[in-house]
Amino acid sequence: MMRKLLAGAALLCASVLSTSAGEWSGQVTPYVWAAGVGGDITPFTGAPSLSFDKSASEILKDVDGAFFLSGYARRDRLVVMGDLSWSSSSKSGAIPPGLPAEAKLKQRSLTLLTGWRAVTSDDMSLDLLAGARAWKIKGSVDVAGGMLSASPSKDFVDPIVAVRANFKLAPRWSSIFYVDYGGFGAGSDSTSQILATVNYQASDNLWLSVGYRQLNVDYQSGGTKFDVSMAGPLLGATWRF
Repeated sequence: MMRKLLAGAALLCASVLSTSAGEWSGQVTPYVWAAGVGGDITPFTGAPSLSFDKSASEILKDVDGAFFLSGYARRDRLVVMGDLSWSSSSKSGAIPPGLPAEAKLKQRSLTLLTGWRAVTSDDMSLDLLAGARAWKIKGSVDVAGGMLSASPSKDFVDPIVAVRANFKLAPRWSSIFYVDYGGFGAGSDSTSQILATVNYQASDNLWLSVGYRQLNVDYQSGGTKFDVSMAGPLLGATWRF
């Protein structure tokens, strides 16, 4: 199902791209996201739920790894963008009636969108987009040194709609605001994302950004449930071409 949806999205993008005129412009942004993690994991029916509530500083102490990369391209009014996020975190604690427990959470999300520049002016632009977010989430729970353990892994795809606005603040300064929402029960019950950045043009092709990002997913299938929110500040460097 995931492959069919992503293949369909790729074919749609290719079909639209082939009909557009003008020259392409694009940008690639690797970024560092100091995200805290909060939420609940239930690995299967009847299993205990373990809650996450870790700040960014706590995540940095226990992080196994993370990678974040986004891209954006435009040709006339046609817009294509994507984002790849991967992270791994863990937590140790206790569950009633005081049993020691450890949980780990790994998530990978790939967001692909295409859309149309609905508004363009000297001071701002507004893009309307639609596409899909492909998830791979793996959670593991170990209670009382292995007396009870489980490692559920879920792959699913969410349709999403999005809005992206770019505001000119000064000759070398700009601000971007992005929001999306999806799921609608097709993959997860819901997924959403908010991104806001302030950007400084360091050279003709290089922009530096600071901002905030929040990514949420609420997924339930049978007795397995992931209700997770990742949020925190980010730093990025954008190369435009």
